Order: sequence, then structure tokens, then C-alpha cells
Amino acid sequence: MQHVSFDEQSIQQARRYCADELFDSEVYRRLAEIEKNDAHRNILLEFSAQEKGHYEFWRSIGGECVDEVKLWKARLFVLMRRLLGLTFTLKFLERHEKSVTESYRGFLGKISDERLRKSLQKIIEDEEIHEKTHMQGINEKFVSYVGFIALGLADAIVEITGVHAGFLGVTSSTLITGIAGLIVGISAAISMASAAYVQSKHELRTNPVTSALYTGLAYIIAVVLLAAPYFVFRSMINAFTISIITGVLMVLGFTFYGSVLQDKGFRREFLETTSLLFATAIATYFIGEVIGGYFGIRGIFG
Repeated sequence: MQHVSFDEQSIQQARRYCADELFDSEVYRRLAEIEKNDAHRNILLEFSAQEKGHYEFWRSIGGECVDEVKLWKARLFVLMRRLLGLTFTLKFLERHEKSVTESYRGFLGKISDERLRKSLQKIIEDEEIHEKTHMQGINEKFVSYVGFIALGLADAIVEITGVHAGFLGVTSSTLITGIAGLIVGISAAISMASAAYVQSKHELRTNPVTSALYTGLAYIIAVVLLAAPYFVFRSMINAFTISIITGVLMVLGFTFYGSVLQDKGFRREFLETTSLLFATAIATYFIGEVIGGYFGIRGIFG
């Protein structure tokens, strides 16, 4: 034990690092247990062993930290892997690595023992380089199609919300508005799937048929979710509000998912897409009002 070399604050800090590394090791071990791909399983086991080594280092400074680790939380990452994929789960785990590495660098200044300094420098190197190198060995086919799914969802949310907002300016019938959204949405889904097929033919890493299916399916799912409130509520305002909230939640979900996978900023992308959603809704509402008033059909279908 190296307690004599560190003050109480440093020891407590080391215990937190110890618990963090032990938790990561357990997560990787559990992910390896359910992994069917041999190459991926081996990488996860390497991750687990590496993090276990980091845990041993911090334990030598701060003492045992097992009691501080809530290992049941590892089950949440197993569930995340099953629902959202291995690549997303690993990248989500890595999101805090940069701040952890900087914190480790700060701890270097508290270590006078050269052997311990070299050990910590090796750990920092592991965090910065080795895991990212291993990540290149994780190759999930589904990830190649995430862009097509995001395109289908984003286009559907903006376009169908625009359709619903336009009918809000023409009719008070939620049934007609819902049907209009479905008709336009399914037609647009076919169009988007065809465009995805053509685009994928020029990309060697994706299959055109699979790309078209992912895009079309994502589009149709978004259309159905956005249209559903109009078949449940009789009040146009209530139906439109629920539909808008559903759209924003979908934007939130796929934007966050994409930002983790692609290591991009989440906030800007979310704000841009949401702003486009509301701008389209406002514009098409006024267009519907103008057209409905000009042709004298406002309220006829209500």
C-alpha cells in the first residue's frame, strides 16, 4: 500500500478512480459474455483485462474500492448493447474518457515515486490510444446504415409535421389530417427508399436493398407515430401538440444516437433540426390558412 505517500484527499481521489476502473472492467466482461462475434468478444475481454489492471494500480494507492462500486449498473449497459448495438455502447462508455485522462494527468503531479509515475503514464496511454485502436476492430454492419435511418427519420418528421400543420389551417377534422399524413408519408417513404437505393449503389460499404429498406422503414415508423394522435384525439390542437412532442422526442433520440456514434456535438444538431421542424410547421400552417381562405374551404371538412 502506498498510503504513506499521499494525503487523505489524494487517497479518496484514487478510490474514486479505482471504483471507476473496476466498474468499466465489469461492464466489458459482461458485454463479452453475451457477444457472439469471436473477434468482438476477444476485444471486449482485452478491454476488461486492461481496466482491471488500471483498477489494481489505483487500489494500490487508495485501498480496496469494491464496496463503492454499484455493479448492478453494468446490467444497464448490457441492456443498452442489446437495444442499441455494441458500437454505440462502447462509444457511450468512452465519452467520459477525455475528462478522466485529464484528471489522471493532474494526479501525476502528486506522485513522486518514479515507478508509480511510469505506471500512471502507461494507463494514460492506454486510455488515449489503445482503446481507440481496438475500437477499429469493432465492425457492426448496422452502423453503416445509421445515416440512412437518420435521413429517413429526419425527413419524415419535418415533412409530415408540415403536412399536419398545413391541414391545421384548413380543417378541424383530426381524421382527415391523420389520413392525409399517412398518405403523404407512405408515398414519401417509397420515394425516399428509392433515393436511398440509388445513393447506396455508389457506396461500396452498403447494400442498396438494405439501405432502401432501412430508410423506408424508418420513414414509415415516423409517419405512423406522428399520425397516431390524430386518430386518438378529436381536438385538433391536442392531436397536433402530441404529434409535435412525439416529433421532438424522435429528433432527440436519433440525434443523440448519431452524435455518440460519430463523436459529434449533440446540442447544435438537435437545435438545428428542432428549429427546422418548428419553422416548417409555422410556415405550412400559414400556407394552409391562406389556401383555405382563398378557396373558401376553411372548415368545410370539419
